[in-house]
Amino acid sequence: MDTYQIASRMDKLDASGIRKVFDLAAKMKDPINLSIGQPDFDVPENLKQVAMDAIAAGQNRYTQTQGTADLRAAIVKRCETEFGWTDAPDRPMLVTSGVSGGLLLAVLATVNPGDEVVIADPYFVMYTHLIHLAGGVPVLVDTYPDFQLTAERIAPHITDRTRMVILNTPSNPTGTVMPASELQAIADLCRQHKLLVLSDEIYNDFCYDGEFASFANYYEDTLLLRGFSKSHAMTGWRVGWATGPAAILEKMTMLQQYTFVCAPSMAQAAAAVAMETPIDDHVASFARRRDMVFDALGDWGLAKPGGAFYAFVPAPGGNATEFVTRAIDNNVLVIPGSVFSAKDTHFRISFATAEDKLAQGLDILKSLA
Repeated sequence: MDTYQIASRMDKLDASGIRKVFDLAAKMKDPINLSIGQPDFDVPENLKQVAMDAIAAGQNRYTQTQGTADLRAAIVKRCETEFGWTDAPDRPMLVTSGVSGGLLLAVLATVNPGDEVVIADPYFVMYTHLIHLAGGVPVLVDTYPDFQLTAERIAPHITDRTRMVILNTPSNPTGTVMPASELQAIADLCRQHKLLVLSDEIYNDFCYDGEFASFANYYEDTLLLRGFSKSHAMTGWRVGWATGPAAILEKMTMLQQYTFVCAPSMAQAAAAVAMETPIDDHVASFARRRDMVFDALGDWGLAKPGGAFYAFVPAPGGNATEFVTRAIDNNVLVIPGSVFSAKDTHFRISFATAEDKLAQGLDILKSLA
């Protein structure tokens, strides 16, 4: 056949701009790669051993759709400790194929065609595409220049078609951490309008200027997503978890039966141990590199990132695509802001790379200003 029918729902999806840069990097000779959104450290040795032991012990089959008993018990323990949920053992917990898998399940389970979903601009690239896939309408809230998603900024965008608000703290691509006071204000607003809130907390372990505050502490209708890809470098292992309203978790679990089936069994074994495996040294290392970026580019008008391992930098001259093209011509890979935003005024740096490489890249970027 010369032509094939492609579903019309695919018309609103585009290949990820980040993946395009990955493909470009593969063709370059030793680029200074400040584009990759994954840790530069390896999976801790104890977790590798747990996974290998699980494989050797024959734990290579399907698990229950909702996850292994050991991992779900570890998640319950974390929720009891962090949130004080005395009823955590009775709450639904779903092990997902990474937070990305959880996002897909959550959006498909909750968003009808025409429903509006409020998200910050800039946003994680997956949000708009998944909302479109479900037939929903992404509603962008401009958070420039400080990148704080506030109740005051959200309120004008709420209509009778609003179904959900998505929060991402710490944020990809900006590194913004939402303060507890603002989380409380957003909770009050969403409670008033009876809105579901999806809180994507994949970077919760990476906060550099204070304690992390989870939205789940402030709002009962929170659909909470977390994972291990960033905290323990398990990006290729595809394991995360979700908890939230029982009716939604039930449908997400049902949907997982017909999509991902279950997260990889050996990855679940390692994830249960990861819940008790500290990463303090890595967090401190990222904090140093955050400071390197801000010291180098802060006078460009950069909003200092408080978490994750990204900075969203104003492009000299105001056109990010043009500046990123010049950076790539000088062997430095960064991501134009238009990948994450309706605007093309900033570019994203990932500082999840060796300090010497980061210093080289920052020097080159400064030379292009």
